[in-house]
Amino acid sequence: MMKCYPGVPEQKLRAHLGSFGVTGNLALQSMYTLSGGQKSRVAFAKITFKKPHIILLDEPSNHLDLDAVEALIQGLLVFQGGVLMVSHDEHLITGSVDELWAVSEGKATPFSGTFKDYKKMLKS
Repeated sequence: MMKCYPGVPEQKLRAHLGSFGVTGNLALQSMYTLSGGQKSRVAFAKITFKKPHIILLDEPSNHLDLDAVEALIQGLLVFQGGVLMVSHDEHLITGSVDELWAVSEGKATPFSGTFKDYKKMLKS
C-alpha cells in the first residue's frame, strides 16, 4: 500500500491494514507471499483507504477463508459509503447487508424479507 499511497505515513497505512486483520510482520510482506484470503484483505483495505462513496463487489467472498470473510463483513459494517454487492454467500449476506434486491429477467426489485425468506420463496 505504501507504493499506492506515497507520502502517507507508514503507521497510518499499517493501522488501516490492521483493521482488516493484516497485522504485524504480515503487513510488511510482499503480496506474492500472501494467501488468497490475505490478498483479499489487503485489496479491500486498499479500496477503502480513500473513503469512496460507493463500492461495487462481485462475489467478494470467492476464494476467501472463513477468517477473511469475517474480516470482510466487519469492514463492510464499518464502511461509511454505499455498497452494491452480488453474492451467493448466505453468511456474508446475512452478516453485512441492510437491504436485499433480487435480480430476475433483467430487472432488480427490492425484497422485503430476509435471505432465508428469499430462499424459501425460491423453493416454493
